[in-house]
Amino acid sequence: MGNNLDTEYVNQVIEKFSKITKEISKKIVGQKQVIKEIIISLLAKGHCLIVGVPGLAKTMIVHTIAEIMDLKFNRIQFTPDLMPSDITGTEVVEEDPLTKKRYYRFIPGPIFANIVLADEINRTPPKTQSALLQAMQEYKVTVNGVTYDLPQPFFVLATQNPIEQEGTYPLPEAQLDRFFFQVNIDYPSKEEEKEILFLTTGTIESNVEKIISKEEILELQKFVRKVPISDYVIDYIINFVRATRPKEPSSLELVKKYVLWGCGPRAEQTLVLASKINALLEGRYAVSIEDVNNVALPALRHRIILNYQATAEGITSDSIILQLTEYLKKSL
Repeated sequence: MGNNLDTEYVNQVIEKFSKITKEISKKIVGQKQVIKEIIISLLAKGHCLIVGVPGLAKTMIVHTIAEIMDLKFNRIQFTPDLMPSDITGTEVVEEDPLTKKRYYRFIPGPIFANIVLADEINRTPPKTQSALLQAMQEYKVTVNGVTYDLPQPFFVLATQNPIEQEGTYPLPEAQLDRFFFQVNIDYPSKEEEKEILFLTTGTIESNVEKIISKEEILELQKFVRKVPISDYVIDYIINFVRATRPKEPSSLELVKKYVLWGCGPRAEQTLVLASKINALLEGRYAVSIEDVNNVALPALRHRIILNYQATAEGITSDSIILQLTEYLKKSL
């Protein structure tokens, strides 16, 4: 099975990934799993929703990844008064100095970049949130009936603060599903906090080097899809996703009790692609069940919609995914 892949190229991929992680650690302390999940999304041509309380370096991580990857980076601060045209761009009327004829000229908005950071996406109304939708799905933007292609690679990273609910507009389920991964950032450990303090309050400036070019990323995005996956693992993925649906006859009592809506087919596509990339980054040439379990949390947590009872009892989608993983492991 391993012969289907270029072994030398796989080794290069692993080496690149380790260089990227090393370079990022010059500016970011810890968060290795978070960085890995963001890179998996990028290589899968997916988009990421990053959830974490303020001050956990969400913006810094994204900015550093853009620097290392030699990509054009734009940050959009989402606010209640942000308009769709503030994201996509707008047309202005100009006059030709010779003929005095007036014409429209399109001025591209901040969405025209390789990595777009949608900061605090839940602070802006749904009309503006949906301006991102076409871009994320089709890699195109339509303004006044004219469609413009976005630069490739194109990658949206949206951040969200989980504790502030007042004055926010939660993302609708359909929009959440368009995010490949939801990456949760937690507080650092005591040792990491100590390191952060030394790193951020001293005099040494950390500069990162560019490790990977635009062309290399596009090549990698094509290559990762070639990783072989067996029928056995595909069946496991289908069973896993179907097990999140409360109306499925074989689903667990836990799912029937707490889940309003389970995951759709897009979750299965996400698990297949993400586990292929996880296998590669771990230095393996084919996908195993372990790879699927490793990416299950970021791939599924935002696609499982819980009912009020779950919220009242403090049940999270993460705890349901972990229990499903244990149950499926036993039934193998």
